[in-house]
Amino acid sequence: MERNLPTMLDIWDKTLHWQPSDRQNQQFAQLYTAILEGNKKQNLTRITKPQEFWEKHLWDSLLGVAPFFIPDYAVAALQKKSSLAKNLKIIDIGTGAGFPGLPLAIANPDWSVTMVDSTRKKIAFILRAIAQLQLSNAEAIVSRAEALARQTPHREQYDLALIRAVGQASVCAEYILPFVKIGGFAVLYRGYWEETDTIALKTAVNQLGSEITLIKPTKTPLSDSIRHCIYLYKKSSTPDLFPRQVGVPNQQPL
Repeated sequence: MERNLPTMLDIWDKTLHWQPSDRQNQQFAQLYTAILEGNKKQNLTRITKPQEFWEKHLWDSLLGVAPFFIPDYAVAALQKKSSLAKNLKIIDIGTGAGFPGLPLAIANPDWSVTMVDSTRKKIAFILRAIAQLQLSNAEAIVSRAEALARQTPHREQYDLALIRAVGQASVCAEYILPFVKIGGFAVLYRGYWEETDTIALKTAVNQLGSEITLIKPTKTPLSDSIRHCIYLYKKSSTPDLFPRQVGVPNQQPL
């Protein structure tokens, strides 16, 4: 079976107006190999076919943050709000095998990327990948969002907080908004989205010091499915009540 990762330079350029450098392509390929090897020992991801991996793990990871580092992909609704510097501080909550965090660290050497997951084996894999890929701008932490967000070094310290996990959007917002500094953004990576989701999310983010700035649908370049990126602007400090204790956000969504 062919296991070479395609570079897809034309599609990168056509869809995100960006292309990886030779070094970044090499790192993407190394990451793909690391995932395939890691999958032999633990369940990292079911997405292992080369083109599917490129689209669902590499392209999709960069899609959510493209407005913040690709000038030609800038979005007016976000630019009006954003005063973010070039050297962004990012946190990826529920990163799993390192997505979107690892591709972001590869694509943006000036960014500082912290990946968080509660599964120790997955964080151990990410730490090995960070070393193999020589990513001096990345780190990985074993923790739950509800606990980490209450620690001073992490609470309201990040320019961007990202979550690609499944689950109710309001629950995801409660997990990540406490990490975002005032003036920063949270990005929810979603598939299906409808108006009732927006209504429910508005209720939650209002309590968390945030507002919905943009809901951006995008067609994926290979499978022609629809992805939604939800951008939440942090306008005021999140009340100390949030996030609630471990398990409560899931059991009692805002």
